[in-house]
Amino acid sequence: MLMRHVHPKLQFTYMMPYGAILHENGVQFVVYSRSAQAMRLLLYDGVDDREPTEIIDFERDTDRWGDIWSIFVPGLSAGQLYHFQADGPFDPSQGHRFNGRARLIDPYAKALAGNFQLSEDGIVRPPKCVVVDDFFDWEGDRHLRRPISETIIYETHVAGFTKDPSSQVKKPGTYAGLIEKIPYLKSLGITAVELMPIHEFPIGGIYGQKQERENYWGYDSMAFFSPHRGYAHNTEPGGQVAEFKQMVKALHAAGMEVILDVVFNHTAEGNEMGPTLSFKGLENKTYYMLANGGSHYMNYSGCGNTVNGNHPVVREMIFHCLRHWVHNYHIDGFRFDLASILSRDRNGHLVPNPPLVEAISEDPLLADTKIIAEAWDAAGAYQVGSFGDLRWAEWNGRYRDDVRRFWRGDKGVLGSFVTRLAGSSDLYGHSGRAPHASINFITSHDGFTMNDMVSYRDKHNEANGEGNRDGDNNNYSDNYGVEGPTTRPEIENLRVRQIKNFLSTLLMSQGVPMLVMGDECRRTQRGNNNAYCQDNNISWFDWSKVNQHKDLLRFSQGLIKFRRVQPTVRRETFLSGQAPVDGALPDVSWYSALGTAVDWHGEDNTLICLLKAEDLVEKHPEARDVLILINATSEPREFILPPVAKGTKWRLFIDTAAATPYDIYPDFDGPPPPRSRRLTLSYRSTCVFVAEDPPRLP
Repeated sequence: MLMRHVHPKLQFTYMMPYGAILHENGVQFVVYSRSAQAMRLLLYDGVDDREPTEIIDFERDTDRWGDIWSIFVPGLSAGQLYHFQADGPFDPSQGHRFNGRARLIDPYAKALAGNFQLSEDGIVRPPKCVVVDDFFDWEGDRHLRRPISETIIYETHVAGFTKDPSSQVKKPGTYAGLIEKIPYLKSLGITAVELMPIHEFPIGGIYGQKQERENYWGYDSMAFFSPHRGYAHNTEPGGQVAEFKQMVKALHAAGMEVILDVVFNHTAEGNEMGPTLSFKGLENKTYYMLANGGSHYMNYSGCGNTVNGNHPVVREMIFHCLRHWVHNYHIDGFRFDLASILSRDRNGHLVPNPPLVEAISEDPLLADTKIIAEAWDAAGAYQVGSFGDLRWAEWNGRYRDDVRRFWRGDKGVLGSFVTRLAGSSDLYGHSGRAPHASINFITSHDGFTMNDMVSYRDKHNEANGEGNRDGDNNNYSDNYGVEGPTTRPEIENLRVRQIKNFLSTLLMSQGVPMLVMGDECRRTQRGNNNAYCQDNNISWFDWSKVNQHKDLLRFSQGLIKFRRVQPTVRRETFLSGQAPVDGALPDVSWYSALGTAVDWHGEDNTLICLLKAEDLVEKHPEARDVLILINATSEPREFILPPVAKGTKWRLFIDTAAATPYDIYPDFDGPPPPRSRRLTLSYRSTCVFVAEDPPRLP
């Protein structure tokens, strides 16, 4: 009998056909360019070298295969530094922007080293590409493959999470520093971290000059296959590769998945006035959507250019990139920035069933990953509820706006709020998608933090240097009497209560919740709702807030714990309002504050929601009925529990108006409701009761 043994070192690695391919006795360099007339490989000995130590010409007759230039250089090894350089026509009217002096970043570079160098001769000297050995001892690590319906996402910035001195980590602002804070993330209870862009983006100006305001967010990619060198504690060329993998492995070991925010909609090369760093100098008309015959760039991203994602060559690059991150870095999912651009054809038109979007969802090598779309772009496309097929989830911008407006006290939004609480079936049910297609969020990196949403009525982006003109003006926020920080206790108490209301709504809603770094402890950006250029304490996580607002942290932890163990609030199918069997109650029932029918066309922002678990207990014995009472008005209101709730033994779980520790009972051991079934809810508050016992079908 043939015995089979797993060899720990023979792990699955995704080998790419382009870039710097490491062989036993040298390196093969492979690059695409259809219109280049000559190609050169520039080799460097050191990161700080301004000029190459060796230039190797590709022979057109022997080193070009179709539109692929390929050369093998013996004796090279991992760590070798290089650029490409291409000669060709400079004819913008035909879409060509070749520059024979430009040092070009390999589109498939797996790591970059160094920064842009000072230049007095007009030549841009970008970071150097690094030959990388993909081997890493994963020690048996695999993708966690947690169902998306059970996922709780925590959006964070790798550097900003630990860069503030208050983090007290040994390696602040780095992948290694994030590892040091894994115990905190685990104590919070989240199941996935969504990292803001970690693809390579520029540090400083293209001529080596210091920028007045650096790109902090990182939405300006220049090498899609490379982890950002600026987030690595290890400064050796290529050192960021192993450090990033260590971070992923450590997060997996703690039970957390890793989702990357990827920016395939534009690059750092900008418009026709921007630099030639890579794609422009290799095949401009392939990589970008062009206008005016090719002399200008279409700008659906709002950042100067638009990646031509549905061109076959670019589509192939995106596929290789996603597979590279999934199988060489064990990434569990992706959030696609301005994903509606991926739905545009080569002329910029939105098309049904765009090839790239469909192919991502059907790619067998991506089958275990979560794929999430920001289903809009900067040119007016808004596809929330209609992006992609059953595999795609979406950032639900409608959820954000409707929930904010309801709790602010806007009139006439009760119906919309209830629809969001129930999973947004109006957006996703008609196409056969499930509630987990909706990524529910109230805040994200782009906009106010949750603290600022209840502390500022207007944005305060003066520090960005754009006269406060940047950033969204429609924030649906309020300050409750004072703009910004205040010592008035009545305002502070209301702000904390509103944060608890938002967190409760988010974690009780059907769908997939996403929190933002620090919302659990009132991180503030001092009213800045567009902190893309604030690499400072405006954006960084101030860890003193964890202790300062430990009561809110405890509240957040209790809510997250509840969601993880309670399938009633994270169903895999939409609520129907129907009973599972004759004689049973519907899976959801809605009542007014008085326990009567809801006036959906009225202006009273009060509600009782009864979620039944009768159809869940066979598969999930831990399932319980949940009773949610909401008073979003500015006055206390009497509530009468509906008669159908009478036969259930209820325990108070949360009361957002109560002081700690009576605001949440993490062990579900709170007091029962009054025997009269009448209780008064304070202004702007939420109460949730959970059944002691599992329900029984009649």
